[in-house]
Amino acid sequence: MSRAAPFSLRLSEEERTRLEAQAGAMSLASYIKSVVLAEDAPRYRKRRTPSVAEQQLLAEVLARLGQSRTANNLNQIAKHLNQGTLVVNEELDADLKAALADVAWMRVTLMRALGVSS
Repeated sequence: MSRAAPFSLRLSEEERTRLEAQAGAMSLASYIKSVVLAEDAPRYRKRRTPSVAEQQLLAEVLARLGQSRTANNLNQIAKHLNQGTLVVNEELDADLKAALADVAWMRVTLMRALGVSS
């Protein structure tokens, strides 16, 4: 029987020490395989596939992100704020309010799409 390519598993020193103690006289690889491949090993649920409605909401958010310059505008505002060159005027105030409205809409829409209540 030919063997497949090795499987790598990164462990902290603590995790490895704990596994080695649990393995006792067994090799670490044999112990890990016996636990993972045991009939009574825990089964984890599959990832939930988003509904069509949820996918549409996510697509809406992505489309709005692609069309808006909100991220770039906020980045420029933060840059000027950090440099001490930010001039607050009516135009900036309106831009900030629009950005806040965009972010709030995205938050609510993403939460709806993910089935999370606010």
